[in-house]
Amino acid sequence: MPWKGKSIMELREEFIRKALRSEKPFRHLCQEYGISEKTGYKWKNRFIEKGTSGLADMSRRPKKSPKQLDEDAVIKIIQIRRAHPYWGPKKIQILLKKELKEIPSESSIKRILDKAKLTKKAKVKKVNPETIGNIFRKMIQAEEPNDVWCMDFKGYWYSDNEKIIPFTVRDLCTRKILEIRAVPTTSTEYVRQVLAEVFRKYGLPKVIRSDNGEPFASSSNQLGLTRLSAWLISLGIRPDRTKPGTPGQNGSLERMHADMARELEKKIAGGISACQAAFDKWREEYNSIRPNEAIGMKVPDDLYQPSPRKYEGDPDEIIYPFSFAVRHINKKGQLKFKGHEIFVSNALNGFSVGLEDISENDFRLWLAELPLGTVHTNTDSFEFINEDTGNTTT
Repeated sequence: MPWKGKSIMELREEFIRKALRSEKPFRHLCQEYGISEKTGYKWKNRFIEKGTSGLADMSRRPKKSPKQLDEDAVIKIIQIRRAHPYWGPKKIQILLKKELKEIPSESSIKRILDKAKLTKKAKVKKVNPETIGNIFRKMIQAEEPNDVWCMDFKGYWYSDNEKIIPFTVRDLCTRKILEIRAVPTTSTEYVRQVLAEVFRKYGLPKVIRSDNGEPFASSSNQLGLTRLSAWLISLGIRPDRTKPGTPGQNGSLERMHADMARELEKKIAGGISACQAAFDKWREEYNSIRPNEAIGMKVPDDLYQPSPRKYEGDPDEIIYPFSFAVRHINKKGQLKFKGHEIFVSNALNGFSVGLEDISENDFRLWLAELPLGTVHTNTDSFEFINEDTGNTTT
């Protein structure tokens, strides 16, 4: 029996009266009105519970929408975002777990931020890594804390007419920022002094990655040796450099620098001292409070451990195997060996090197634990290790 000619409410009331009189089997009655038994029982139960008003259509809107957040959650989301204007939904969600019983989804947090106009659109840049050669261009991977540190200068700015040059050092595995220093100069000696302080506090890493700028690298020799990189090698630390023109190979550090640019650059008055205080506070928050997506939304301090390799000052002497001949590089960048004066590199001035006998006139030159090239006594020449094959090249 189609439900036509009468209003829906009239038909439902008529159906209920017949159902209550039990004049025919309920299944047959439902068939007569063209509804399923499930629907018939639904209307009968509603009438018993609420009377005639129970027969009216009810709203299909759920009593509580899964997308609807309570007022406290919305307020908390906005408070966190305003306190940390560059944090996304993932980081905000981590902090909400400490304060709310029901944790909103990332999409719900994003929806609130969008409605409050607190979101910013980011441009995505594509990175195309190229094949890397050179013994100091290996892109060594970090599997444990202190396997690889990254260092660089962030772009400078001015505060109260003082030039601010942030020098940063960071552990690649755990993303812990080990140092942000507002340096007055990018000189070798000042950077070396800052690194020595970091080494005393955290120990020695196995590798330090940098770009190819001074004082990290030089264009005056094939390996890009500098006084700073030679010092690192003497401590048992291997330099590892990105390929020129590919900052994305040090993308983790670049991303952190972008965060600094948004949150700190040109926003601090008071010159170098005020900027340094702000850097220290920002670094502490970054390491201990700010969830990091690259490490599973943990904070760096949860994962980082100081290196077991302690720094106790520069070695007075580098000890080489007994079979090596040991020589010092003089102020001219030369070594004297078997009656020959052979130029090696000004970057090695003052360092002792080891010479391993590999043939009658050829000797492999080592600085600490790394071979750098070959000395040829028959031609009074030195060849750096070839950047592609591991052999030597003039």
